[in-house]
Amino acid sequence: MVDSVNPPAGQQNTSRAGRNLPVAITVGVALAGMLIATLVFAPVLWIVVLAIATPIATHEVVRRLREGGYDVPFIPLAVGGQAMIWLAWPFDVTGVLGAFGATVVLCMVWRLVDRGLTHTPVNYLRDVSATVMLAAWVPLFMAFGVLLIFHDDGTGKEFTSGAVFCLLFAVVLSDVGGYTAGVLFGRHPMVPAISPKKSWEGLAGSLLFGVTGAVVAVTYLLPGRQWWVGLPLGVLLVLTGTLGDLVESQIKRDLGIKDMGRSLPGHGGMMDRLDGLLPAAVVTWIVLTVLH
Repeated sequence: MVDSVNPPAGQQNTSRAGRNLPVAITVGVALAGMLIATLVFAPVLWIVVLAIATPIATHEVVRRLREGGYDVPFIPLAVGGQAMIWLAWPFDVTGVLGAFGATVVLCMVWRLVDRGLTHTPVNYLRDVSATVMLAAWVPLFMAFGVLLIFHDDGTGKEFTSGAVFCLLFAVVLSDVGGYTAGVLFGRHPMVPAISPKKSWEGLAGSLLFGVTGAVVAVTYLLPGRQWWVGLPLGVLLVLTGTLGDLVESQIKRDLGIKDMGRSLPGHGGMMDRLDGLLPAAVVTWIVLTVLH
C-alpha cells in the first residue's frame, strides 16, 4: 500500500487515478482557456473545435476496438461525423439525424463489402453493432454540442454561447463536487463491479454542486429563462455524466485498457475527457428545447 503522505520516489506528482498532476493541470488549464476564449470571442469557431475533436475521438475508439478484435471502419465514420457536424448549421436537428442515418447505412454497406465481393463477412453483426454504437456515441452526440451554439429568436439564427456554458459549468462543478465528496466522505461504493472508485457520497456531492451550477448558469447566462429550469437540467446532467463515465469504464473494462488514447498528456485520450460531456450535450439540448 502506498503511503499517502510520503509516496515513493517518482510518484510524488501522481494522483490517485495514476495521473501526472502537474501535466494534467497544465493541459486542463490550457484546454479550458482555449474553449472559454472561443466561446466568448468567436462562438462560431465552436463548430470548428468540435469538427476537429470528432475524428480524433472517433479514431481513438476505433483503434482500441480493432485492438480488441473488432473490425470497425474509420473512414465512413469520419466522413459521416463531419456531415453530422456541418449539417447542423443550416438544417439543425433534421440535418444531424439525416446525416446519422446515412452514416449508419454507409457503415453497414462498407463492412459488408470491405474485403471484396468474393469474401463472406465474419462477425458482421458484432462489428456493425459496435460501429453503430460508436456513430451515436461520438459524432451524433458531438453534433448536439453544435446545436447548443445556435439561437433562433424568430428573426434568424445567431451564435450564442450561453447554453454551452451552462453545459460546461454544470458538468465541471459536478465533477469537482463528486471528487471532493468522494475523497472526503466516500465510504459506500456505488457500482464496484464497473467503477470501484465511485461512491454514493460522491454522487451526492455531484448533485449538490452540479444542480447549483446549473441554476446559477441558467439564471445569469440564459436571459428569459426561469431559474427553475436549472433544477431538472442539473439533475439530468449529473446523472447523464455519471452514466457516461460508467459506460466508458465498462467498455474499457471489456477491452482490458486503462485509457482510450494518449492525445492529451496527463488525461489519457480525447474520449477519456468527453465520456460524460457527450451524452450531457444531448440532455442539455433536450431540456433547453422543451423548457424554452
